Amino acid sequence: MKQKTELKTFDVTIIIISLVIGMGIFRTPHDVARDAVSQYIFFAAWIFGGLIALCGALTFAEIGSRYPVTGGFYKIYSYCFHPAIAFMINCLILISNAASISAVALIGAGYLQSILPEAYHAAGYKQLIAISAILVFFVVNYLGLKMSVRTQNFLMVTKIGILLAICIGAFYSGSQPIHEADKIVINKATQSWETIDYIRALGIAMIAVSFSYGGYQQTINFGGEVHNPQKTIPRAIITGIIIILAFYLLVNYSYYNVLGMEGMKANKNDLAARHMQTMFGSTAYNIMCFLLFFSVLAYVNIGLMSNPRVMYAMAEDNVLHPSFAKQNQKQVLTFSLPVFTAISVLTLIFSSEVETILDRVIFLDSIGLATAVASIFILRKKTKHLDEQNTPIFKMKLYPFIPIFYIVAFLFITVSILIKDPFAGIIGGGLMLFFFVMYKLLTSTNIKRT
Repeated sequence: MKQKTELKTFDVTIIIISLVIGMGIFRTPHDVARDAVSQYIFFAAWIFGGLIALCGALTFAEIGSRYPVTGGFYKIYSYCFHPAIAFMINCLILISNAASISAVALIGAGYLQSILPEAYHAAGYKQLIAISAILVFFVVNYLGLKMSVRTQNFLMVTKIGILLAICIGAFYSGSQPIHEADKIVINKATQSWETIDYIRALGIAMIAVSFSYGGYQQTINFGGEVHNPQKTIPRAIITGIIIILAFYLLVNYSYYNVLGMEGMKANKNDLAARHMQTMFGSTAYNIMCFLLFFSVLAYVNIGLMSNPRVMYAMAEDNVLHPSFAKQNQKQVLTFSLPVFTAISVLTLIFSSEVETILDRVIFLDSIGLATAVASIFILRKKTKHLDEQNTPIFKMKLYPFIPIFYIVAFLFITVSILIKDPFAGIIGGGLMLFFFVMYKLLTSTNIKRT
């Protein structure tokens, strides 16, 4: 029996908002302010990021609507390109997701470290806290324990509550001296700048912005489960992205209004807490640090629950070794879970700073997401019969300009990352070569086994 489509406009809108609003907004404005220099570039980066997210969400929604399969990106890459490309890109996304968990764990560790005694403020302790958080939830997941939907909803409501509290800063009026200091610093920094310098600053600022807007790509998973997709999907995506963009602009304006550009740059590990302290005092600072740390733990838990299942799906398709599909009586992936956890921990061991991890996460994401969006050109040709049959699928308007804009935007971000951190390109290229060789070895082994 075919599953009845039940997702309505409100449902899809909430899904979009839940997928995008994560932990990045409590840290990345520091990185954007540092790289943007000017407040105009700072806010332009957040607006530009929202437009990219909108184009990406619309494209992924059509991909999911035209080819609604379990397995997401891996199946799409295989169908449109080649299984080797599917394997390489999917592995890159897994590495990127593990690094994202590491980055978010570091963000949470930074907040918790801020309220610990001075003796625990060394950089090594932040790494240790982050690694400990990952290992604790590895044990929780290995025992077969999962957070209930009610707990997840509570944590989401808590996160929205924190953001609303931050937004009070938009009406705060005690930071005029900071703004005057900002103007002096910005004028000195930009008085000899040329157009190319502003473009370069925007590109580098977009790295952290892209991390904060991530998540919209998961619209690929519900394209075939939406009621009246031709109308519901565009309405929900446009509404969701506009709400997120408005939320992010309001939050960032609140940061700017209370702390100023220099204040955002100065507060690296405890931006949101320092923001609350400025408005409400030291008690608010401690409460914010505590709440944000536990919000981070929820993200780490979800990441360790979901990503090993991608490895399971690849093993089911005989692309990864069968051991990745092994599970015990409690449905714990006894090999995939430890492997994915090890990748997250190794990322923390070799990269102790959030910004370093962000550069490499977004570089890998840029390759994966741009390739995924490019698949729409092939998918439209392969599923042309759906248009001729007048099948009720979602078909984006302004094609091919929307996917082209998205791909060009991520190429711009990729180049910006290479300028800022050339080693990210070496890592990305090395990983692709490694996974290509691994694919050849695994497939040759599978042929012999058959």
